This record gives sequence, C-alpha cells and structure tokens, in this order.
Amino acid sequence: MKTKVVLGLDTSNYTTSCAVCDLNGTILTNYKLLLPVKEGERGLRQSDAVFAHIKNFQKLASMIKNDHKEYDIVAVGYSAYPRDFEGSYMPCFLVGESLSLMISALYNVEAYKFSHQKGHIQAAIYSSNTCIDNDFIAFHVSGGTTEILNVNFSDDDYKINIIGGSDDLHIGQAIDRIGVKMGLSFPCGRHIEELALQNTKEIPSANICVKDFSCNISGLENLAVKLYEKTLDKPLVSAFVLDFVSKTLIKLTKNLRKEYKDAKIIFAGGVMSNSIVQKNIKNSFDNVYFATPEYSSDNAAGIAILSLKEYRKRS
Repeated sequence: MKTKVVLGLDTSNYTTSCAVCDLNGTILTNYKLLLPVKEGERGLRQSDAVFAHIKNFQKLASMIKNDHKEYDIVAVGYSAYPRDFEGSYMPCFLVGESLSLMISALYNVEAYKFSHQKGHIQAAIYSSNTCIDNDFIAFHVSGGTTEILNVNFSDDDYKINIIGGSDDLHIGQAIDRIGVKMGLSFPCGRHIEELALQNTKEIPSANICVKDFSCNISGLENLAVKLYEKTLDKPLVSAFVLDFVSKTLIKLTKNLRKEYKDAKIIFAGGVMSNSIVQKNIKNSFDNVYFATPEYSSDNAAGIAILSLKEYRKRS
C-alpha cells in the first residue's frame, strides 16, 4: 500500500527545492539544488533564475522518480511570492507555481500557495522542536530579507506583521558582497563561516547601528572591505563580519525583550544556519530557537507542512 504524502515546491532566487511529508507531518525527503552563479557575480537576474529552475527540476525529477515509487500524492503546495504582503512578487516563483498546478491537475489534488517567508518560518518551527501555540517573534535573515516579524498564531495558522529589520542592506546581502570581494563563491555564507573558524587574531571593534527594532547594515560592508584591503586576511575579515552580525542581532533581540518579554523568538533564513552567530545569540538569551542548518537555508519542507495543514482542514 502506498504512503499518502504531501508535496512541497519552492523556487527562490537561490535554490530549487522539493520536499515530501507524510500525513503525520514528518518530512520524508528534502531535496535542494542551488542555482548556478558565475564566478565573481553576486546573484542571478530573474530571467536566468527562471531558466536555472527549469533545468534543476529536470534533475530533481530523476531523484524523485527513484525514491518516491511508493508515494501517493494527495496534495501539493508551492511558494507563490516572497512575503505575505500586497505587491510581493518575483518571477522565479512562477516556475514552482506552474509545475504545482500541473501536478494538481494530473493527480486531481488540491494545490495550495504560500509565501516563501512563511515556508521559512514553518521549517524553523519544525526543525527547532519547539511547541508553538501562541504568538511569537520571528527573525527572517537571508540574502533577500532581514526582517523582524510579529507572528499571530490562531487556529493552526498564523498571520505575519513586520515590526522591524534592516533599513538598507540585508544581512545576507552584505555577507555575499564581502565574500565576493574576497574572491569567494556565491552564495558566500558557508565560506565566511569556515574562514571565521580559522581566525586566531583579535577581532577589531566596530560600532553597530541599531535603533529600537531597526538596524543599518551598509556600514558593515564598508568596514569589512577596508579591513580586507588593509590586511588581505580572509579569516580575520570573516570573523569580523560574523561578530558584527552577531552583535547587531543580539542588540535587536535585547530591544525586543523589553516589549515582548516572554515571547518565543525563532530565527529563520539562511544566515541563521551560521554556527558562530547561533552560538553568540544562544549564549545571550533563553527562549530562542533556531532551525537546523538544512532547514535554515532555502527549502520546501515548510511549504510541504503548511500544505498538509490546509489538506487536513479541507479533508
């Protein structure tokens, strides 16, 4: 007898993702393929991202075919836009939407759409092993987003309101710019972390820019580039970058704790998979939660679980 499953698809500007969960909400598979970026470049144009997703799904099709012979798809979900706000749109999400609607028609199952951001939050909740049954705060920190979100939980669903974040560069964006400047491959987060762990020198101090729930990150890029041009020391510069990011997020969290004293705070998005940043935040606070690395970076697991919730409601 085949196992009934829900399929989730996510087509961000970084990764083609496909995940499957069973009807108990357990992720059975979570496939991810990075979009190829040329050496020295800091991302993809949307037209190139769309083309790369189409090619990646050809590869994913072979992987799914081999592993999912015993699965019976009962619903499919996809990320249709970046965030849960009017006007939020990126063409790359059309690839996942088109494929999901085709699967929906072929299998005669419902297709559910969500935001990429909501998928990130759900994946963080799933992998952090924390029980969420009331309102909470979520950081979404990645190459395309640096936002603090007040998440209102109700009836096994939640609504998202932005209460803070970066007023200029996204944190992941700054990390990638600095990494490319040092000759690292895009996306640069993993390489920055590996280099920072090699550093043995004293990290230069720097003034962060945080006011209430907002921050400015452009200064980080300027300071890090100057430090690299002066020292050509990649491990030191990488450690400096992650120290700056940690201090910024810690200050924002301290400010949040003044108003949301008992709220659980969940950190989601690719930047938050960084072990150094995680350690610094965990050493500073209780009641903070992180996705595991495979569920921090772009993935479709959260979309699959969100789709399962909708399937349950309508079954």
